[in-house]
Amino acid sequence: MQDIRELTLEELEKIMMRIGLPDFHARQIYAWIYQKGVSGFSQMTDLPLVLRRKLSEEFFFNQAKVIRTASSCDGTEKLLLRLEDNYVIEVVIIPASRRITGCVSTQVGCKFACSFCASGIQGFKRNLSCAEIVDEVLRIKGYLKNANLTHIVFMGTGEPLDNYDNLFKAVRIINSPAGLHIGTRRITISTAGFVPGIRKMAKEGMQVELSISLHAATDTLRSKLMPINKRYPLAELISVCKDYIRQTRRQITFEYILIAGVNSTLQEADNLARMLSGLRLCKVNLIPANAVRELGVYPPDKIEILSFRQALLRQGIHVTLRKSRGQDIEAACGQLRLRDEEK
Repeated sequence: MQDIRELTLEELEKIMMRIGLPDFHARQIYAWIYQKGVSGFSQMTDLPLVLRRKLSEEFFFNQAKVIRTASSCDGTEKLLLRLEDNYVIEVVIIPASRRITGCVSTQVGCKFACSFCASGIQGFKRNLSCAEIVDEVLRIKGYLKNANLTHIVFMGTGEPLDNYDNLFKAVRIINSPAGLHIGTRRITISTAGFVPGIRKMAKEGMQVELSISLHAATDTLRSKLMPINKRYPLAELISVCKDYIRQTRRQITFEYILIAGVNSTLQEADNLARMLSGLRLCKVNLIPANAVRELGVYPPDKIEILSFRQALLRQGIHVTLRKSRGQDIEAACGQLRLRDEEK
C-alpha cells in the first residue's frame, strides 16, 4: 500500500484508467485531499462506492500528529509534528501584513551540522517522503483554518536539495492548480550550498525561488561555520550560481546570518561585497541570529547590524534586513524538536 499523497495528478489519472474508471475521478480525489482537507476515502462522497473501496484497499493516509505548539508575541507559531515512526519534525507559520508563510522541513535531522543551527545537534535520521512533505503543508493549512497560506519556504530542518526527488515531487503537488495551488514564485528552496542540487535545479524549468545560506565570504570562516564548504568551496559555489543565473535568468538570494563575534565585522562585509560583485542577479538577506545557547550563538547589537548593512549598500549590493521571528519560542530550525528530545 502507498500513501495517496505520493501521487501526482498525472499518476493518479493513469491509475484511474488502469482500473477502468474515468480519469476525471483523479481530480475529484485531489479536490477532496488538497482543497477540502479530508483524510479518509469514506468522506469522498461524490465518488462511486466501488472506487472508494478500491482506494482504501490500495492507499492510505499517514498523517503527522501535532504534539506541541508554541506561539510568539510577534505572531509566529511553531508546530512540533510526530510522524508514524515516532520521529519528530517542525513547521513554522510566519504571518506578515499581506502573506502567511509556512516554513517546512525536508529531513528528520540534518547531515551538514552547521555550527549555528540546532537541526544537526541530534544528527541525521532520514529523508521525508513526498507525502510527508505535502502533509506538513496540509497540517499548516488545517491549523490556520480560515486564514490563507500564501507562501512556502523549504528552510526547516534538513538540506532540501539532499532530498531532491521527494522535494520536487512535493513542489509539483503544492504548485498544481488541482492540488494546493501555490504559485512557484511563492515557493522558496533554501540550500546550504549543495552544488549538485543547484545544477539539477537549474534544469527544472520551474520559477521557484532559490535561496543559498552563505554566512561567510572566505573559505576559512565558512568551513568553520558550515562543514559543507569543505566539500563545495566558495569558488565552486559561486561558479554554479553564475551558471544558474545564466540558465534561468532568475535572482538568487544569499542568506547571511549575523552572529556576534563571528561574521559581523566590516571586514567580513567587504569580503562579501567583493565576492558577489560579479553576480548579475542576486541580493543579500541579512538575518540577526536566533540565540541557540547550546551552540553559543547570539545576534550582534543593532549598531553592528546596521553598519554591516550600510557597508554592503555602499558597494552596490542589494540588501534586505530580515527581522528575526519567534525568538521567544526558539523558532530557529531544530530548537523545538531539540527541547522535546531533551525531556
